[in-house]
Amino acid sequence: MHLTVTLTSAAVAAIIGVWLTFRVIQLRAKFGVAHGHGDNDALMRRMRAQLNYAENTPLVLILIAGIELSGKADIWLSYVAAVYFLGRLAHAVGMDSESVPVTRKIGMASTLLVLIGLAIYALLVALKIV
Repeated sequence: MHLTVTLTSAAVAAIIGVWLTFRVIQLRAKFGVAHGHGDNDALMRRMRAQLNYAENTPLVLILIAGIELSGKADIWLSYVAAVYFLGRLAHAVGMDSESVPVTRKIGMASTLLVLIGLAIYALLVALKIV
C-alpha cells in the first residue's frame, strides 16, 4: 500500500509549516524580537496561527492515514485534505488582521468540519459500519 493521500498530505503539511515559520521569523526580524512575542500583537497573531496549525494538523494526518490504511479511502479523501490545507492557509492570512476577517472564519470552519468529518468516518470504519 502506497498511502498516496497520506504522503502527499504530510508533504503539503510540512511545506505550509515551513511557510508559517518563515512568517514568524519575518516579524521577529522586523521588530527585533528574539524570544516570545515581545508584546507585539502582529507577532503574537502569527505565532498563534502557527501553533493552531501545529495543534490540528497531526490529528488530520493521523485520521487520513488511518482511513487510507483501512482501505476505505477513495478520491474524496484527497479533496478533504485539500479543503483542510486551503482552510489553514486562509486562517493564517486572516490572522494577520486585528479583526476577525472572513478568511479566518473560513479557515477555522473548514478545519473543524474536516476534523469532525474525518473523526466520524474513522469511527464508522473502526466499528465496521462502513
